Amino acid sequence: MARLKITQVKSRIGATKRQCANLDALGLKKIGATVEHDDSVIIKGMIERVQHLVKVEQIAQ
Repeated sequence: MARLKITQVKSRIGATKRQCANLDALGLKKIGATVEHDDSVIIKGMIERVQHLVKVEQIAQ
């Protein structure tokens, strides 16, 4: 299964409550924070909501 490396590149200031909740659920608290998650439909949906705030890379395992 592929993994996704997700990095927050923009501030959550000005983001909606829903976008902030998605960042929290992904585990991103501040700019520059990076997390890894398994590639799943749920994670991709969360990323889609905050795509303007994050950078996503696919990691081969």
